[in-house]
Amino acid sequence: MSEKIFAVLGSGMQGTAVAYDMALFGQPKAIFLGDYSLEEAKKSADKVNTLSGKQLCKPFQVDALDPVSLTQFLDPVDVLASCVPYWMHPKVAQAAIVTQTHMVDMGGNTEVTHETLSLNDKAKSSGVTIIPDTGLAPGLVNNLAMYFMEKFDHTHSVKLYCGGLPQHPKPIFNYRLAFNIEGLTTEYNGKAVTLKAGKIHLVDTLEDLETLEHDVLGTLEAFNTSGGTSTAPYTWEGQMDTFEYKTFRYPGHCKLMKIFKDYGFWDNEYVEADGVKIRPRELFHKLMSKAFHDEDRNDLVVIRGIGQGTLNGKQVTLQLDILDKKDDKTGFTAMERTTGFSTSIHAINISKGKVDTGCICYENAMNGTSFLKELVKRGIEVKGF
Repeated sequence: MSEKIFAVLGSGMQGTAVAYDMALFGQPKAIFLGDYSLEEAKKSADKVNTLSGKQLCKPFQVDALDPVSLTQFLDPVDVLASCVPYWMHPKVAQAAIVTQTHMVDMGGNTEVTHETLSLNDKAKSSGVTIIPDTGLAPGLVNNLAMYFMEKFDHTHSVKLYCGGLPQHPKPIFNYRLAFNIEGLTTEYNGKAVTLKAGKIHLVDTLEDLETLEHDVLGTLEAFNTSGGTSTAPYTWEGQMDTFEYKTFRYPGHCKLMKIFKDYGFWDNEYVEADGVKIRPRELFHKLMSKAFHDEDRNDLVVIRGIGQGTLNGKQVTLQLDILDKKDDKTGFTAMERTTGFSTSIHAINISKGKVDTGCICYENAMNGTSFLKELVKRGIEVKGF
């Protein structure tokens, strides 16, 4: 297999982790790190080169919304990881098709993912593979469902849980923002797509609150959020009775967030206050980005999957648990590791020619067992695997 040129567009926290994993496991010829800020791209490239002990990363200034700038960046690239804000992914995918560059993205919004998937015919004609939603949730967590389906003769139910949390929670929200706040309000708003009685079922976010016990973290709460299941319910409709995803938080968080949702703080329609027109959601983003910010980068990601199915004529329940924490050796947070490494695993898998061309739904891109084996190689323990 010839060495490939990998690229990461968006050299923020998760993008840097993607590049680091590519350097360690992708056997790349080079890794291009593109960002609107050349300074940020240089900082990210320097970090990856230092940590990996390899001078593979090269920084570039790229405007992801300028087709000329973007295609020039992508032209020599074999495989791209798009780590820009979720709404940009379809625009990046269009450029990748033009330059015949394979691509994965971190997703974040199912409607946007469907927009990317609609480019399937163009991607096939160009001979490229595009896989959206390769981050954490959607992304990594869906592999737990795939693992269960590979183990059972027939799968009846899959329940997935995931949360990025501070190791040292601070009242009153007991939460630390680890990605763009726009992604958070997108998860907390709208509808969550599930399977109920084998059919697509839409449920309200911040509802169906339940408490679960964790052997390390104690009592956690979990509730519906949007986007975590992505396209999987549509792919698996009729193949199982129940499929759902909920977000883990420390107890009490959901109740506080529902106040903002129920009283219109996430609305996008302009309102007038003291003669000034403003969108409530933008005001929330501006104010709460500070409230959710915490200089303490010691975070954790907690994941649980519970699968029920039939195996050799018997009813069986399987459970997988992941608890990852900030890595003091590299400085990568748990959110960066789980999101970035997951994205890199898929990019590397494409580079090996193991995925068909076209726009591929995440759940059809890679065997769940194979993915979890790759995750374990990266020092992320999967209890019950």
